[in-house]
Amino acid sequence: MSFDPELLLTLFAVAAVAGAFDAIAGGGGLLTVPALLLAGLDPVAALATNKLQGAISSISSTSAFARRGLIDWRTAMPVAIAAAVAGLAGALCASLLSPRILAALVPLMLIVIALYFGFSRGLKAHDAPARLPLIAFAVGVAPVIGFYDGIFGPGAGAFYMVAFVTLLGYGALRATAHTKLANAASNLGALSLFVVKGAVVWPLGLAMAGGAFIGAQVGSRLAMRFGAKLIRPLLLVMSCLMAVKLLSDAHNPLRETLSALLGR
Repeated sequence: MSFDPELLLTLFAVAAVAGAFDAIAGGGGLLTVPALLLAGLDPVAALATNKLQGAISSISSTSAFARRGLIDWRTAMPVAIAAAVAGLAGALCASLLSPRILAALVPLMLIVIALYFGFSRGLKAHDAPARLPLIAFAVGVAPVIGFYDGIFGPGAGAFYMVAFVTLLGYGALRATAHTKLANAASNLGALSLFVVKGAVVWPLGLAMAGGAFIGAQVGSRLAMRFGAKLIRPLLLVMSCLMAVKLLSDAHNPLRETLSALLGR
């Protein structure tokens, strides 16, 4: 299967911009998934191909943060392993759980996260005392978010971020660095299933992966330079945009319920 070079270049550019946003606050899928659908891919192929570029984006930003010594591998690896296994499990179970349930719950959760980062002082530059032991986080929290990332996905980065900040007490930059590693792990777990199923469109995915890698390098450097001053407002904005995007779907259960109530 061959693709127009102009299309590949366009997707490369879209993924580069998305990768920069992903490295700082997540939400790059708001750009990449619609771009893949507009390119003519069916929803399954679009999601599978998006996982490829998303995984490369997360790996790229993780490497940038790691070079600055912002990742404690001894504590991060148990979380990453749990997220990877859960991401694979989520992808395996995708056909068993109706996405309508998640489509109804996730926008509300993203709005709560936006309010939290907008009005609380929880996102600071420096670490705070942890509220949960690392082992409990790795066994009980990371797998839940990783499973969600594999089965649905939107907002997973924001969920990881708020978990690292509120439960492990990480400061803004350290939380962002560990979020990228966990995100990369759950993305790779889910991607492995899509690869086995042959759902990834490799020419498009690799073109986007190249752009995502470069964009993530830029975004991670911006995050390291500006810290919470940049991370906090972008998290708020991207969480709201993801909530709006999910609610804009005419078949979203919340929207359908509201329309029915107003209709009465």
